[in-house]
Amino acid sequence: MKLVEPLVSWQPEIAAIRRDIHAHPELAYEEFRTADVVAELLSKWEIPVHRGLGVTGVVGTITGNRPGKAVGLRADMDALPMQETNSFAHASKHDGKMHACGHDGHTAMLLAAARYLAQSRDFPGTVYVIFQPAEEGFSGAKRMIDDGLFDLFPIDAVFGMHNWPGMPAGSFGVIPGPIMGGSNNFEITLQGKGAHAAMPNLGNDPIMAAVQIVQSLQTTITRNLDPLEPAVLSVTQIHGGTADNVIPDTTEIRGTVRTLSEAALDLIEQRMDDIIRHTAEAFNCASNFVFARKYPPTVNHAAEAALCADVARDIVGNDLVFQDIRPSMGAEDFAFMLKEKPGCYVWIGNGDGDHRTKGHGLGPCTLHNGSYDFNDNLLPIGASYWVELACRWLRQAN
Repeated sequence: MKLVEPLVSWQPEIAAIRRDIHAHPELAYEEFRTADVVAELLSKWEIPVHRGLGVTGVVGTITGNRPGKAVGLRADMDALPMQETNSFAHASKHDGKMHACGHDGHTAMLLAAARYLAQSRDFPGTVYVIFQPAEEGFSGAKRMIDDGLFDLFPIDAVFGMHNWPGMPAGSFGVIPGPIMGGSNNFEITLQGKGAHAAMPNLGNDPIMAAVQIVQSLQTTITRNLDPLEPAVLSVTQIHGGTADNVIPDTTEIRGTVRTLSEAALDLIEQRMDDIIRHTAEAFNCASNFVFARKYPPTVNHAAEAALCADVARDIVGNDLVFQDIRPSMGAEDFAFMLKEKPGCYVWIGNGDGDHRTKGHGLGPCTLHNGSYDFNDNLLPIGASYWVELACRWLRQAN
């Protein structure tokens, strides 16, 4: 591997920062301590800091040794509302909160890169390091954009990175086009007419309407959508009734829809509305359908994806750069940034968990698992990638 010095020699120090953040996880829009750590380090390295975008967001500005365009590098800072099962020294000190997705590692890698870039400044233009809150379902990226991120900081391209368990440690996965799915929730309320279960003819049964609707919703995927277009529709909750001998007045259905394109999502939402409305009418029930679009698909721009692959190959070698990865239906709010600016989102392999020391939990080292831990061996690799990517993009753009 061709890693940037002195990032390798800084690994123990950056790992200590990462583990400190891991031990003190904070949920969406509560990342005050984490933001303080980030801002204090950036200031220590003489990087001007802006705080408050997206409540707890932090942006550092690193100017090069000559004028030019600007590039943004983004890391997420929030943790998950789940219990950690690890017992090693840097395990979470807060019950019910855990860095189970590696955002502590993402923050540490970008901090290391920022430190190096601030010391060298051997590039034209400006690097903005973006430390974002609330990625885990609360649209922190969109909140920062709405608060003026791209107005205050005139970024010409933006890049993101996420660790990926199961890929070889230190490898990279990158593809043009969609790499992560869009996440959307729905809620269906059916209003019928309650009755005694022995006399169903006297009521309008929302339970039977719900059964028919749940079965029929899958036809939006199997009969309306192009079979080669990836999509998932999952009903995950059905609530109705309180007694065995009572047909209830109402029933509620909830679930999620995930796609790799907004065109597919448009079709699914429309067909869902048709099915719900007409099926409810057939059962003499009223219906209310709420479809909440949360995160759009994360779609990489082709030129930027090619650049990311080239940079990764120069760092880890051709054999550890995978350009045939399959997109994930997991969602990522970096998608909002890619809708505003050209850029690319890559995966960096976290390995299979062999890096975990004594004291890890019994579960697998996968994302959103109580036994997860970020692989500190990635710190100089990810930081080197950030440094080389920023410098190369700026030199090519200028």
